Amino acid sequence: MSNNISVIKIGGSTLGAEDSTYKDILNLFKKGWKIVIIHGGGKEISNWINKQGIEPQFVDGLRVTDEKTLEVAIAVLSGKINAEIVTEFQNMGIDAVGISGSSGIIEAKRKDEKLGFVGEITSCNINLLNNLMDNGFLPIISPLAIATDLKNQIYNINADTAAGYIAKSLEADNIIFQTDVPGVFDSSRRIIPQMTKNQALELIDTGIVNGGMIPKIKACINALESVNSGRIIDGRNSGALLRAFTNGNIGTRIV
Repeated sequence: MSNNISVIKIGGSTLGAEDSTYKDILNLFKKGWKIVIIHGGGKEISNWINKQGIEPQFVDGLRVTDEKTLEVAIAVLSGKINAEIVTEFQNMGIDAVGISGSSGIIEAKRKDEKLGFVGEITSCNINLLNNLMDNGFLPIISPLAIATDLKNQIYNINADTAAGYIAKSLEADNIIFQTDVPGVFDSSRRIIPQMTKNQALELIDTGIVNGGMIPKIKACINALESVNSGRIIDGRNSGALLRAFTNGNIGTRIV
């Protein structure tokens, strides 16, 4: 059954001159969809830590987060990027509310020592999100979490992972990941229009899918435990988001 809740993950690389993300979300919002947005900020974080002479490192698409990188991530995600997105929606007449995942929304424990201060989500409090949506607000969430295993610690969370967990917790109707590629490719570099969870995992196991696409697919699979469908689309194209909602031939759908 549809509950008209959609979780949309957006990233800085998908917001440009040609995309219509904000306009599409406004359109969906006016049609009665309850929407939760989780945003990334990877490129912006990399730019800022580069200025400090730190070389970004990734393992299976996840950012290695030392103490300095974490400080930058908190400032960029919950400060600069979140505020910019909220302001954009406010200017369009939508009651958007910016929330850090560490503000009682997401709890996590350390994922892996080699990743530093990267969290593995242990729980998600959806009460605040439901209250906001029921009262006509649009929650904009930055992917940070409060630690359950260390006192006064905040963890960096991959935005795709956070989106998948939140969608599963909300039992959303769908989840959409906006990225900067047309979809998931097969071994011949052709877009796969639809696949099952098992087929998606096989692409990871065989190495056909790698890098930043791994957390997107894993997050989508995790969400599908209670979400009807997930889709990975190229968010840079005008109208992409609306086409994803009308089952248009766009990106890769995982069922």
